[in-house]
Amino acid sequence: MALRRTEILTGKAALAGVLLVAALTAAGGAMAQAPGGRVIYCCDVGSQPVCGDILPPVCYGRAYREMSPSGTLRRFVPAPLTAEEIAQRNALEREHRAREAARLKQLRLDEALLETYRSLEHLDERRDREVGSLDKSIQVLRQREAELIERQHKLIEEAAQAGEGKVDPVIEENIRSLDGEIIAQRSVIDAKMRERSAILDRFDEDRQRYIELTAPKSSALQPKRR
Repeated sequence: MALRRTEILTGKAALAGVLLVAALTAAGGAMAQAPGGRVIYCCDVGSQPVCGDILPPVCYGRAYREMSPSGTLRRFVPAPLTAEEIAQRNALEREHRAREAARLKQLRLDEALLETYRSLEHLDERRDREVGSLDKSIQVLRQREAELIERQHKLIEEAAQAGEGKVDPVIEENIRSLDGEIIAQRSVIDAKMRERSAILDRFDEDRQRYIELTAPKSSALQPKRR
C-alpha cells in the first residue's frame, strides 16, 4: 500500500508540472497577442473603410491594408489582377521577350558582320565577286535562250515555206517542244535575276549597317548599288 501511495503522489506532481507549463505557455501567448501586436485589416468599399481583426468578407478580391492598432500602415496588399489585366501583363511580357530576342539577334548579326569583313572595301569586293559570278551564269542562260529562239525561228520559216497543210509533223512537234524549252529557260533566268536582286539588297543592308557600326554618322557613306 505504501508503494502505491507513492506512485499516486508522483502522478499528481507530474500533472501539476504539466498544468504549470500549460499556464506559462498560455500566458506567453496572451502577451504575444497584446494590443501592440494586433493586426487590423481594412479595405475601402466605395468611400468608406471597412476594418476587422480578420479580413472582412467584403474585402475579398479588393486591395486592403494591414494596420497597427495605432493606425500605422504595416503592409498594403493590392487587389488581385482581373482577367483583362492578366492578359495585358502577359502581352507586355511577350513583347518584352520579343524585343530582347530581337536585340540579341541583332547583336549576333553585328558581330558576325564585323568578323566577316575587314573593311568596307572588302565588303564591296565580296559583293562584286558574287554578283559577277551570277552575271556570268545569267549570260550563259541568255545565250542558250537565244539559241533556242533562233532554232525555233528557222523551223517556223521552214514550215512557212512548206505551205499550209504541208508542214512536216516532225517540224511542228519540234516547234512546240522549243516553245516549252524557251519558257523553261526564261523561268530560270527570271529566278537568277531575282537572286541577283536579293544579293544586292543584302549587301546594301550589310554595307549600311557596317558603316553605322564602324564610322561616325557625320561621315557615313551612301550605299552603292551596281
